[in-house]
Amino acid sequence: MNSLNSLVYPLSTEKALNMIDRNNTICYIVDFRSNKAEIKREFEETFGVKIASINTEITMKNTKRAYIRLKPEFKAADVARKLKLV
Repeated sequence: MNSLNSLVYPLSTEKALNMIDRNNTICYIVDFRSNKAEIKREFEETFGVKIASINTEITMKNTKRAYIRLKPEFKAADVARKLKLV
């Protein structure tokens, strides 16, 4: 799988927007077949940040979410502004 196709779109629910400020975390809908290493590589290349951790979840709607926590020296709010979420 091409690693530059794993990020689909950012999630902009109220919970996801609260996580940006509280946990320094961005929530993204990702390709169902992608793994954490592919998600991390693409996100770091696209936004120029370093990732502390990634948690993934498969929803009941058969989509895959990635909760991407950034390292403390990077701010999720800056990435959210690039994505026009806030």
